[in-house]
Order: sequence, then C-alpha cells, then structure tokens
Amino acid sequence: MELEFVRSRFIKHFDGSTGQVYASPGRINLIGEHTDYNGGFVFPGAIDKGMVAELKINGTDKVRAYSIDMKDYVEFGLNEEDAPRTSWARYIFGVCREIIKRGGKIAGFNTAFAGDVPLGAGMSSSAALESTYAFALNDMFNLGIDKFELAKIGQATEHNYCGVMCGIMDQFASMFGKAGSLIRLDCRSLEYEYYPFDPKGYKLVLLDTLVKHELASSAYNKRRESCENVAKTIGVEYLRDASLEQLKAVKDKVSEEDYMRAEYVIEEIQRVIDVCAALEAGYYETVGQKMYETHHGMSKLYEVSCEELDYLNDVAKEQGVTGSRVMGGGFGGCTINLVKDELYDSFIEKAKEGYREKYGKYPKVYDVVISDGARRID
Repeated sequence: MELEFVRSRFIKHFDGSTGQVYASPGRINLIGEHTDYNGGFVFPGAIDKGMVAELKINGTDKVRAYSIDMKDYVEFGLNEEDAPRTSWARYIFGVCREIIKRGGKIAGFNTAFAGDVPLGAGMSSSAALESTYAFALNDMFNLGIDKFELAKIGQATEHNYCGVMCGIMDQFASMFGKAGSLIRLDCRSLEYEYYPFDPKGYKLVLLDTLVKHELASSAYNKRRESCENVAKTIGVEYLRDASLEQLKAVKDKVSEEDYMRAEYVIEEIQRVIDVCAALEAGYYETVGQKMYETHHGMSKLYEVSCEELDYLNDVAKEQGVTGSRVMGGGFGGCTINLVKDELYDSFIEKAKEGYREKYGKYPKVYDVVISDGARRID
C-alpha cells in the first residue's frame, strides 16, 4: 500500500495538513488450524499486505475518519453512546473505547486509511485495521501500553463492538510479525517463539476459491462442542493435553463424529511442533508434507473443506507443489501453497485454467512475503 496515496487523500480531506503514518499487516497461518480453542499452537506470520493510516490530533473530542477504499466519511465522539453505525468505523471506535476502558487518555483526531489486504480471503484485514489504530494511538498519545495488551485491545474490539468472538492469533501476528520469521504461539500460555522462515527457491502463494466462507458459525460451534466433549471424556481441560492413545481408549465412549474431530486436532497440534523442527533444520520438503496432511485432516476428519478447496489441493499435488492446504476456518477461502520457483508459473496456469473450466471463474492469486508487524512509518 502506497504511503503517498494515503497521504494525498489525507491532505485532500483534512485541509492540506499532514499527520503521522502507521501500518499493520495482514497474516497467514502456515499450519495449526482449529487448534487455538483446543489450547494448542498456531504458527502465523505477518505478510506484505496490510493497512496504512494517517492520523493527526485535531484539538476536539471527535474522531473524523475517512475510509479511502470505501470513499466514506464518518465522525464520532469517544463515549460509549457515540458508537457509529457504519461497520468499518466501529473497528476504529472500538479500539478507542478499549484503550479508554484501560485508563488510556486519548482525544479527537483526523484519520484516513486504506488497505491492500483482500477482504474475505482469510488474511485478517480486520485485525490489520485494529492493530494499526491500537499501535498508532498508543504511540501518538504516549500511553506506554505493551504490544501484548495492544493485541488484546484489537481482540476485545472484535468481541465487544463487531460481534465476532475471535481468538488472539490474528491481532497477535499483526503486532508481533517479523520479516523472515514465523511465530509459534502457544494459545494457552500465550508464550511465543520466532522460527526462521526464509525459503530460498520457493514462493508462498494463496489461491482464493472466491467461495464465501460463511463461517458456517453453527458448524464451527458444533466442532468446538465435539472437541470439548472428547476432552471431558478423556479427563483433560483441552485436547492439547490428550494423546492419540488416550483418544483410542475412549473410542467406545464418544460418537464417531466427535472421535474424528478430536483425532484431527491432536494430530494437528503435533504437526505444528514437527514443522517448527523441520524449519530449524531447513527441511522445507517436510514442511510441505505436513501441510498436505493438514489439508487431508481438515477435509476428511474435521470436514471443513469444500469441493473447490479440495480441487485446488489436488492440482497442487499433481503439479508437484511442495505443500498445499486450506488456510483458515474452512468452508471456502484460500489454499496456501509452498511452491518451488521453477514450478510456480505452470502451477498457477494449470490451477487457474482448470478452476475456470470447472467452476466458471478464475481463482484469485496472492503472492505473499513474510514481513514486519505494526509500525510507525517515518
């Protein structure tokens, strides 16, 4: 996203003055899907697509906000009853309110923002927006809030102002991202560790099915219940604490469906650990193999894939792609693919043409590079 582009719009909308510019990225998750609410590990990284915002304190108690992409302007106060109706503005309002609830003193400001994180492709455009404003307000008003709390402010914004009960991974990755590294986050203790991710000779590319992942919220809740049932039957707090042996021991005490869901989760938590070890040794082939195993598990055991995702995964396999899987909650969205440079062009061409023949449209292609987290741009 071009800094100059955002600045030119800010100048145009706010009387020729300039402010301070901030940016936060979207994210990918290499492996570790549906593990977060099971107390397991996730393995995200920040990407080179995100949100850029310019802000300037305006000497009033009002926020004047302009969404460049939506060509939409909203003004709101900082009290709870001032909540704007416009959905994009609620993210900014929510961040302000969550800071105020924690005792942070902020005042009115002018702001314009734009982003190049594709909406609805599972790269967390909303977390990028929250992180941009949480980081910016903390910096501008010298609030001294640590990055962890800033990530929680983003998460609380989703919960309290946007009606989405998300985990912490998206905001965490957006805040803590580091170029050339992925982050293993322990979703129970919130301890984290950076692992090198600099696959020379490979590209990371997302293929978007353009199938809307209506996070079939009822389907999501059902899977969560399955996991909780099995954990309770085994006698552990989270499936993260269960082994496949313990699962097998209760096979006749749980439904077949619950058993399959738990089997996927227990194996997936182990896969994250295996991928970390493979990255430290530079074994990208092993990383790719684990990605295929995840896709198989999400498709056949957790049953959150869809025909289009399975098709793109099959094409990847046929074309000799190192690793491929559905990324995100499932029911649509993207596959994430680790592709050798020399296979990249033929894979993309085959995937696009085959997909168009079968489904009447081209999948969208997003190349991503692992990049830095929330920052001020000088």
